[in-house]
Amino acid sequence: MDIYSITGLYFIYLLPLLSDKITIMFNNTYKKIKEGFVGQRMIVLPPDIKKSVVKNELIKRFYLTAIGYYPKAVNHDRERKMGSAQYILLYCVEGMGYITIQGKEIELKPNTYFIIPKNVAHHYRSSIRNPWSIYWVHFIGEHADLLYQRHYEQKKLECESIPYEEQRIVSFNEIYELLENSFDIREIEIINIKIMNFISSFIFQKEIDPTLQEKNVITDSINFMKKNLNRSFTLEELAERQHLSVSHYCRLFLAKTGRSPHQYFNQLKIQKSCQYLYFSDRNIKEICAELGFDDPYYFSRLFKKLMGLSPAYYKNQHKKV
Repeated sequence: MDIYSITGLYFIYLLPLLSDKITIMFNNTYKKIKEGFVGQRMIVLPPDIKKSVVKNELIKRFYLTAIGYYPKAVNHDRERKMGSAQYILLYCVEGMGYITIQGKEIELKPNTYFIIPKNVAHHYRSSIRNPWSIYWVHFIGEHADLLYQRHYEQKKLECESIPYEEQRIVSFNEIYELLENSFDIREIEIINIKIMNFISSFIFQKEIDPTLQEKNVITDSINFMKKNLNRSFTLEELAERQHLSVSHYCRLFLAKTGRSPHQYFNQLKIQKSCQYLYFSDRNIKEICAELGFDDPYYFSRLFKKLMGLSPAYYKNQHKKV
């Protein structure tokens, strides 16, 4: 086999591992879709209603122009080379996607949001392998300018993590249903008062409840550990995922759990290994591989330290029952 054949085979082997961006280059079937997803919800304010809003002294300084929810938005891709006349909030609750703005690519993951400034060229798209589910709002007005400025002072052009709250989704659905049922001026006023509160809940999340952010950061980290018991992470990786410094992350984790992140992660792994020892025929080496331990001797020492007996004795003790 010549060098070209080997290179070709190597490329074919690596192709499934390449990024979404490279995949698009080699996938001729990729089709960009602006909207039209199964289960989507979308309302755009009609021009005549928008005119009445602009004249309304109560709400003309902050109002929405469009609102929607795109679940599992496969091939969602939207580019505005001249930008949009409104600010755009994108809130991801599942999957992931990418926002390109001012020469920077930003990854939007679950429980993160991004506000695209008005009149700025941008391009956003859903991941091909893991398409996002997003809530989105277009909004504008003098107070929208001020509110965005408060946001920009804190984060610049970065996505922001936000703890998942069921009430935030409930609020979105209430706004959507009000808008869906009526364009009467009184309902429009209520809707826009509510939408300002909704947007503010993102921008002022830490000020509204400083402790909520910290509690949910650690809860999210623990859930992440539980889903990745077969892997190993450095403190830097765990802290970076929560957008915290290592020292701050460790302080929060210790305050909530009484243990360091690594101690807690190892405890979860050992608890899982107990289940394997009880309910499966896997040997120690197989269990180590399943739980991300490279060294069976280290695993055995850790198990004995936490459980008070060796893994082998633990398994044999169960067999005698």
